[in-house]
Amino acid sequence: MSNNDKNDNNTTIYELKELVRKFCEERDWDRYHNPKDLAIGIVTEASELLEHFRFKSENESQELLAKPEKKDEITQELSDTFYFILRFAQMNKLDLSKELKRKLDINNKHYPIEKSKGSNKKYTEII
Repeated sequence: MSNNDKNDNNTTIYELKELVRKFCEERDWDRYHNPKDLAIGIVTEASELLEHFRFKSENESQELLAKPEKKDEITQELSDTFYFILRFAQMNKLDLSKELKRKLDINNKHYPIEKSKGSNKKYTEII
């Protein structure tokens, strides 16, 4: 199976981090990828993603995603953001799977179902 045949159902986060690592090492970019600059990259790319939806209603946002050209632009920005997240984790030896599960455990305590279901209030407002 080539990398192009792989998808979310058969690719691990480790494999993705390795793809990013190899891509960056082949270009000798390690020296530019310190925590601060990678965090800036995450925010920059996330802002470029957000730009597509600025001042758009929910319906207008869905219409954008229904247009192949716009959907491609949006998914490229999402992928750029994901790239920087993977690179940050890879460079700083962070286990994203473990850390996401840990954060969900914390959020389970902050957002008990009986108090937060159907609400978008911050946990400090629901308790």
